[in-house]
Amino acid sequence: MGLCIKMCKARGIDKEAVFYSRSNGLWIFQSSLGEVSISRMLHGSGEGSLDRLLPSVSSGLSPRKRTTSQCKSEPPLLRTSKRTIYTAGRPPWYNEHGAQSKEAFVIGLCGGSASGKTTVARKIIEALDVPWVVLLSMDSFYKVLSKEEQNLAASNDYNFDHPDAFDFSLLTHTLRKLKKGKSVKIPVYDFNTHGRQKDWKTVYGASVIIFEGIMAFTDKELLQLLDMKIFVDTDSDIRLVRRLRRDITERGRDIEGVIKQYNKFVKPAFEQYIEPTMRLADIVVPRGGGNMVAIDLIVQHVHSQLEERELSVRAALASAHQAQPLPQTLSVLESTPQVRGMHTIIRNKETSRDEFIFYSKRLMRLLIERALSFLPSQVHIVQTPQGEDYEGRSFTGKRITGVSILRAGETMEPALRAVCKDVRIGKILIQTNQDTGEPELHYLRLPKDIGEDHVILMDCTVSTGAAAMMAVRVLLDHDVQEDKILLVSLLMAEMGVHSVAYAFPQVKIITTAVDKKVNDLFHIIPGIGNFGDRYFGTDAPPDWSDEDMDEPSY
Repeated sequence: MGLCIKMCKARGIDKEAVFYSRSNGLWIFQSSLGEVSISRMLHGSGEGSLDRLLPSVSSGLSPRKRTTSQCKSEPPLLRTSKRTIYTAGRPPWYNEHGAQSKEAFVIGLCGGSASGKTTVARKIIEALDVPWVVLLSMDSFYKVLSKEEQNLAASNDYNFDHPDAFDFSLLTHTLRKLKKGKSVKIPVYDFNTHGRQKDWKTVYGASVIIFEGIMAFTDKELLQLLDMKIFVDTDSDIRLVRRLRRDITERGRDIEGVIKQYNKFVKPAFEQYIEPTMRLADIVVPRGGGNMVAIDLIVQHVHSQLEERELSVRAALASAHQAQPLPQTLSVLESTPQVRGMHTIIRNKETSRDEFIFYSKRLMRLLIERALSFLPSQVHIVQTPQGEDYEGRSFTGKRITGVSILRAGETMEPALRAVCKDVRIGKILIQTNQDTGEPELHYLRLPKDIGEDHVILMDCTVSTGAAAMMAVRVLLDHDVQEDKILLVSLLMAEMGVHSVAYAFPQVKIITTAVDKKVNDLFHIIPGIGNFGDRYFGTDAPPDWSDEDMDEPSY
């Protein structure tokens, strides 16, 4: 008891408002702010562990409407009529070798029907205040009902509260893939038709995943994917009232049917399958979303876990692969007098903006044409108008997609469109965090089924390779094959070439020139200056880097 009072005094919490006891292997904290039960397996019994978990006082948050499908959180955003840009970016989730070195932190939320799981999840997301948080609902993974089962459901005789009602195979596969940082497609379940909608939702880039559902703790494979397990414990009468309100207003059901289903399926399922899993929880949260003490404890623990997983990629790149021969995957445009002359013009600081744009476009066209020569092709015989056969070549891939790294890479899109009819275009915005020096992912828009395509990744300058590596990692996470990625850039530093080639040895690198040095500010030497600012006529900040991607103009 003395230890708890000591901790509370340090945080300005009245000792009379707090007590704890041990029952059933759980630590119990109770106060006027709320009540939370915490099991020993989360924090141990030492004073340091307990100190790390005790909450600071905070005010409540406004409730949010419950949804039945996954959704992303609402981190700081910059919204326009066509785009949404995260003003807080996603830091690297891979190491200098290009391999994923940290998985998403997965929080499992379990509890009875209408216990307030989604409300707790929303409040955790808001209190975390970090970008790239995904809420994944188990409701999205109900099985598609047969005609006979749909008739049972219409008469409230189908048991939606049994483990057999869920597609655990798809759920486990999806959560495992999302935890590994891959792009996933989430089914959207329609509770009126008891089927899945045609269009599934795409989710990518989770640093934290909050997975909630009534059977979240009943499957052994799912349990192994959860880094933190939370059980929301709400009085059964309150849950019944909430379920009545939800099913009548949101799902168009009558009161008799809801009560029948509750007594026949919901209540027995809770007692048989859900309530026994409470013992598996790391944290038990009584009263759901109104318990801000519990939410504060959870948030503090997640923050500590995220801090332990922080990576430093750019510093590692700056010290790696020096004095190595240039890789065989690199192709440099032949330095003809024409190419050399255009470089002379665009590198000259006295060159006007009009001339800079004109000769840059000329180089881009040559660069894109060179890149296309590395795409797979096969012999294709056609007949000429004179009736003679001509042995030519034709592209053997399914599609070609261009992806530009904003904003400078966007200037290469017209050159690609000029030579590739009906080419699809995607965009990735990566900016350097001025505090950490690390690249951060802020925005991406990729065409559907890009994993089937050959992708031309476009960036005008590559110095350390940090931004290019992040862009390649994004493509790999969307199932694009590494040997189908071509990185094209007007100018690269040797450091950037080595970084990309070492991490992704099957990516083909095409450029018009390679400069040897990068200075302490990550500027290419002798370089070309800030390409985006020279092209768009904007002023570069005093601490610009060749790989800084400013927000695009709309």
